[in-house]
Amino acid sequence: MYPCRPPLHRARRRFIGGLGALAATALVSPRALPGGAPAIITSEQTRPKIPYGVMSGDTTAGRAIVWSKTDRPARMLVEVADNKAFNNARRCAAVPALAATDFTAQVEVSGLPAGEHAFYRVMFEALTDRGSRSEAVSGRLWMPPTDRRSVTFVFSGDEAGQGWGINPDFGGYRLYESMRREQPAFFIHSGDQIYADYIIEAEVRTDDGRLWKNLTTPAKSKVAETLDEFRGNFAYNLLDLNKRRFAAEVPFLVQWDDHETRNNWYPGQIHGDGRYRERDTTVLAAHGRQAMFEYNPMRIDASDPNRIYRNFDYGESLEVFMLDQRSYRGRNSPNRQTVLDADAGFLGATQTAWMKQQLLASRATWKIIASDMPVGVVVEDLNTDVPKGTFEALANGDDGPPSGRELELASLLTFIKTHDIRNVVWVTADVHYAAAFYYQPERARFTDFKPFWEFIAGPISAGTYGPNKVDLTFGPQTKFLGIPAGMKLGRSPLDGFQFYGRGKVDGATQTLTVSLHDLDGQQLYSVTLDPEV
Repeated sequence: MYPCRPPLHRARRRFIGGLGALAATALVSPRALPGGAPAIITSEQTRPKIPYGVMSGDTTAGRAIVWSKTDRPARMLVEVADNKAFNNARRCAAVPALAATDFTAQVEVSGLPAGEHAFYRVMFEALTDRGSRSEAVSGRLWMPPTDRRSVTFVFSGDEAGQGWGINPDFGGYRLYESMRREQPAFFIHSGDQIYADYIIEAEVRTDDGRLWKNLTTPAKSKVAETLDEFRGNFAYNLLDLNKRRFAAEVPFLVQWDDHETRNNWYPGQIHGDGRYRERDTTVLAAHGRQAMFEYNPMRIDASDPNRIYRNFDYGESLEVFMLDQRSYRGRNSPNRQTVLDADAGFLGATQTAWMKQQLLASRATWKIIASDMPVGVVVEDLNTDVPKGTFEALANGDDGPPSGRELELASLLTFIKTHDIRNVVWVTADVHYAAAFYYQPERARFTDFKPFWEFIAGPISAGTYGPNKVDLTFGPQTKFLGIPAGMKLGRSPLDGFQFYGRGKVDGATQTLTVSLHDLDGQQLYSVTLDPEV
C-alpha cells in the first residue's frame, strides 16, 4: 500500500490524491485513465477484467484503503475525486496485481476530506500488453469527521455458512441490500467472513422439502486446506451482486473468527477432522489469514503484518475498536481456571494492554467494541474431536465468579470502571441470531464494572441457531431475542431469520440509537442510549 502524495498545485482543493510511486517506471502515464486521455483500442482477449468489483475500508483520519482484483498480471490504476463526474480527479500511481496475491491489489489513499464523500474508480492495465486496460469500476466512501457529527453504521457477520451460499432464486445475499439502503458510513463485519470448513453444493433440501439452489465453484467443493482454496472461499462471496453493490458504496471494517480457518480452532491445535489431510490448524490459519488480507481492504501494520486488532476514529462522536479473539487465545478447555494462565487467555496480554490504553485515550463520546465473539452467551466447542465440556467463547456457563477466559474480561471491565471510561458498547455476531443484552453489576456475581450494552446480529447468509444459554457472571439481562425459544436449530435463510444491527449517533444530542433488523430491513428492536457525561 502506498500513501497519497500532496498535489503540487491547486492548493485550494479539499483533498489530495495520487499514490507514492513504486518506482519512477511505475507511474501512471498521461493516457492511463479516463478524463482527457486519448482513447486506446484494445482487444477483449488482452484486456484485463474486474470480476469482483471494488471495495474500500479501514477509513480513518483522511485515509482509506481501495481494493480490487483482476484476472491477470496488471497494474491497478486509481483516480479519486470529490464529485461523481470525476471532474478534476487526481490520478494515482500504479500498483501491481500479481499471481503472488491472486491478482488482488490495494492502495491507501490519503488526504481525503473529513466528513465528506469521496469518489474513486479503478482500472487495470495489463503488464504483458501495455495500453490494454480494463473498463473503469467506480465506488464511493464517506470519510470520518474530525468534529462532532451524526454517524450511522451497520454490523453483522456469518456469511455462507452451513452450505447456504448464493441462491439467485432467493435474491442472493439480500441482507447486504437491506444494509445498503441504510446508507451507513461503514460496515463492521464481525467475523466468519467465509466458512472454509463447509462446502457449497448445487442443491440442498430443507427439512420441510423446499429446494435451495446455490451458485457453486471448485473452491467450495471441499473444505479449504491450500492457500488457493482459502482464496476461492473469499472470491465466492464476491460473486453476489448485492455484496458487490454494497462494497462499492460502504467501507468495510473487518475482523475474523473461527470459520476463516476451521470451526472453533485455536493456535497450535492438531485437529482430528477426517475431512482434512492437513491436521495442523497453524498451517490452515496462516493460509486463511493471508487470503483474508488479500481479499479485504485492510491496512497492514508494517511493524506487525499479521495484526488484525486495530481502532478507527470517527471524530468526537464515535470510535470503533476491532478485536482479535482468535490469534492469541489459549486452547479451548473446560474454562474454569482460577488464575489467568496461558489457556485462560483470549485477547492475550499485549492486545489487552493495547485495548485498555486505547480506551483510556479515546476522545469519542461512544466507544464501540467490535468483538468477534459474544460476552455472556455460552458457546460450547461441540466438535467431535474435542472432549465434552469444552468451551469456545468467554463464558463457561457456571454463573459464578469469573474463571477461565472470564478473568481477562473482568480485568478489562474493572479497568473501564476504575478510569471512568464512559459509553462503552459491544457489538458482535458468531451465534447466528439477533439479541440485545444489558449487563448490570447489581444482577452479577462479579460487580466491579460499569453497566454496558451488548448487541448481537447475524447471520448474513447461514443457518440460524440458538438461543444459547446466557452466563450470569456479569449480570446480563436479555432485552431482546430475535428468534423464538425452542426453535429448531439450523434453519435455512428461507425462513428469514437473518439479521443485522444499525447504530446511529445523533451529532447534536450525542444519543446512540441501536436497532436490530431482519433480512429485509424491518426493524425488530430499538433502544436509544443517552451518553453518560
